[in-house]
Amino acid sequence: MKFKKFIIIFIAMIALAAGILSHRLTAETQTVVKKPGLPDITLPDLKGTQRKLLEWQNKVLVLNFWATWCSPCRKEIPEFIKLQSDIGDKGLQFIGIAVEELEPVKEFSDSVGINYPTLIGQVTGINLSIPLGNMISTVPFTVIFDRQGNIVHRQLGEISREKILEIVGPLLEKN
Repeated sequence: MKFKKFIIIFIAMIALAAGILSHRLTAETQTVVKKPGLPDITLPDLKGTQRKLLEWQNKVLVLNFWATWCSPCRKEIPEFIKLQSDIGDKGLQFIGIAVEELEPVKEFSDSVGINYPTLIGQVTGINLSIPLGNMISTVPFTVIFDRQGNIVHRQLGEISREKILEIVGPLLEKN
């Protein structure tokens, strides 16, 4: 009888530890400030032109890692399109990094009218997202940088229009 109690308590402790670790790794949002400077990432766009993330320095940058097969990704992109159109002229720039092949990305981009740069990251895209805070290699994953290149927000999973506006609003006013 004592042995059964010991086993139950032991399993419960392992489950608790696993739950705490899982919560820390999958926390939905993190607002942080990281050292200045955009990462030196170069990837091809939909036309095959190599683009550096540094092209958009001095802008409030919303960097979104996504895939066409990802339902939450497909759901949030129309809001990104609207925000880019509505407040892009105030210094906001969305950049999509697709973690798959060119053809499905180009087809999807054309069908929904993505109006911001889309870069083709394939598997490398996920690897690039890990040092930015994507500890579980998931999509969608969004990182928001201020005009100085500081990470001000990381989001595992879908991000809402309201959350983006809450974060970028004050950053755009600091122009």
